[in-house]
Amino acid sequence: MSDQTDEILLEAEDKMDKAISVARDDFATIRTGRANPSMFAKVMVDYYGAMTPINQLASFQTPEARMILVTPYDKGAMAEIERAIRDSDLGVNPGNDGNVIRVVLPMLTEERRKEYIKVARAKAEDARISMRNIRRHAKETLDRMSKDGEVGEDDVHRAEKHLDELTAKHVSHVDEVLKAKEAELLEV
Repeated sequence: MSDQTDEILLEAEDKMDKAISVARDDFATIRTGRANPSMFAKVMVDYYGAMTPINQLASFQTPEARMILVTPYDKGAMAEIERAIRDSDLGVNPGNDGNVIRVVLPMLTEERRKEYIKVARAKAEDARISMRNIRRHAKETLDRMSKDGEVGEDDVHRAEKHLDELTAKHVSHVDEVLKAKEAELLEV
């Protein structure tokens, strides 16, 4: 294969790796039966007029399997942090004692678990769509290069075959991550 086709394949692989990383981050925010600080990754707090990620404003501890202690660095922001947690899609009702915000996670009902599995499947499908778009874009670039005579048809054919293998490998990786998340959600 030529340097040009290698460059296109490397770029496509890099973008697919990033799509998997995004999917992993999305899966981490889906609540399971266990307390995990990454659940709060997408919670934003109105900190003196600026929307700020909660992990920049507080530390997290998990003293029990279903409890997280959120310790604000700035005690003046406690009410806003508590409000942001309450208003998030985590479905929890935090309480504070003046020093820490205590978040007790209720047991997940069967219905709620199924909802979370649907959310996880939707996020996995988003990742798959993203990878197919990356593949399509790379294939269009390869076809254009072949048409313009920049690279030979054999090189393009080999590169497209490699691109298909890359896509299949990354899609199966997303499927594995989804399967693990589903197992975690079904765990009682």
